[in-house]
Amino acid sequence: MKMFAGALLAGLALGAAAYAAAPAVKPYLAAALADPARGDMTAVDARRHTAELMAFSGVRPGDKVVDLIPGSGLFTRVFAKVAGPKGHVYMVWPDQYAQEAASDVVASDTLAKDRAYGNISVLRQPAAAFATPEKVDLVFTAQNYHDYPDKFMGKVDPVAFDKQVYEALKPGGVFLVIDHAADAGSGMRDTDTLHRIDPAIVKQQVTSVGFVYEGASGVLRNPADDHKKVVFDKTIRGKTDQFVFKFRKPKK
Repeated sequence: MKMFAGALLAGLALGAAAYAAAPAVKPYLAAALADPARGDMTAVDARRHTAELMAFSGVRPGDKVVDLIPGSGLFTRVFAKVAGPKGHVYMVWPDQYAQEAASDVVASDTLAKDRAYGNISVLRQPAAAFATPEKVDLVFTAQNYHDYPDKFMGKVDPVAFDKQVYEALKPGGVFLVIDHAADAGSGMRDTDTLHRIDPAIVKQQVTSVGFVYEGASGVLRNPADDHKKVVFDKTIRGKTDQFVFKFRKPKK
């Protein structure tokens, strides 16, 4: 498995902050990644850096995990196998987003019934009312934080959303945010046009509600992306410059 092992200096929107070295892939994570129930999803692991991201999240056996707007369920499957029978994974779909991704929601419902897992539930809820049935250890969202302030989601206040995530987490729990980077200083200007967000505004918003910023992984950074194109542009799709931020709810 390709591992991101350096401590790189952040460029572009991240200024001079250093990236954290990637943690080792634990045996339980390696087993989850190799599980045959994942099928052909293993084919995208190198491009999506599945192993590195799962290791960086710190997910462990017995954890309660939220995969927020889970898409195809690439990460859900790994979370579920790591969490095991004593843990649980909630695939959370905001109602407004679910209307735009009906086939993915159906796939989530199918995955939740798959006997190869047995610890997955699908939750539907208003975008402005994020909540979980129990306190969780990890809330993970990939490429969707930028959607919350947009019109189709009801122009949710990201800070209000961050407060809800904070409330859902156990003390010591992790909020991991992956998203497409926009120009430094652009704030939320490009969320509804280029589907990008300034990493600095995300850090500012999330830490404003009490989270402690714990570090970044650079496995998805791409300095060749100039942040000027919509993320669906065929010349950059799947290769956008993305930031990976880890925040933690204090234990006390």
